[in-house]
Amino acid sequence: MNLEDLRHLNIKDVGNWPLLPKIAILLGLFVFIVGLGFALDWRDQWNDLEVQQGEEVKLKDQYAQKKAKAINFELYVQQLNEVEQSFGALVKQLPNRSEIDALLTDINQAGLGRGLQFELFRPAAQEKMAEFYAELPIKIRITGTYHDMGAFASDVAQLPRIVTLNDLAIHNDKGTLVLDADAKTFRYLDEEEIARQRAAAKAKAKGAK
Repeated sequence: MNLEDLRHLNIKDVGNWPLLPKIAILLGLFVFIVGLGFALDWRDQWNDLEVQQGEEVKLKDQYAQKKAKAINFELYVQQLNEVEQSFGALVKQLPNRSEIDALLTDINQAGLGRGLQFELFRPAAQEKMAEFYAELPIKIRITGTYHDMGAFASDVAQLPRIVTLNDLAIHNDKGTLVLDADAKTFRYLDEEEIARQRAAAKAKAKGAK
């Protein structure tokens, strides 16, 4: 069938058309209906489907993350218990306010027990406050032999309470060894002191805004 034959087709007599034009007309109608349906209704449904598919991907990711957390939950609980136990052990090594004087005496006795002479043993007039603990610096100067000074440092490290020796400097003063150091001990704050520290921190943060 050529172009001239198509021109002579009668639109009112479609039933007698050849097969090829009939198929072409049906395909055209099908494409038109599909395009019209997409324009009027299916496009919104298609967009909704894409949105739902994206949401499905997010939900699958969330499910995978929560599943992994659930699988490792017991491990997290165990680690938390270990941290709490370690923290509790460290807290027990911090004296409270009433025990500080006894701890200072222990430090002093550790030096005297090694035959050292204290030329200076001066706790700071004021503690350095942190959120949960207070730090008490102590200026010390002792004289004696090098061996006894080393034994003293070892004894201090083995005290049941936390005491650190910082900024150690040893010098020879006319044949006598002199050790200058900053000892530091710590104590935990009571509930009232912790409340004051938190209130002060909040006030400082508010004032910085």
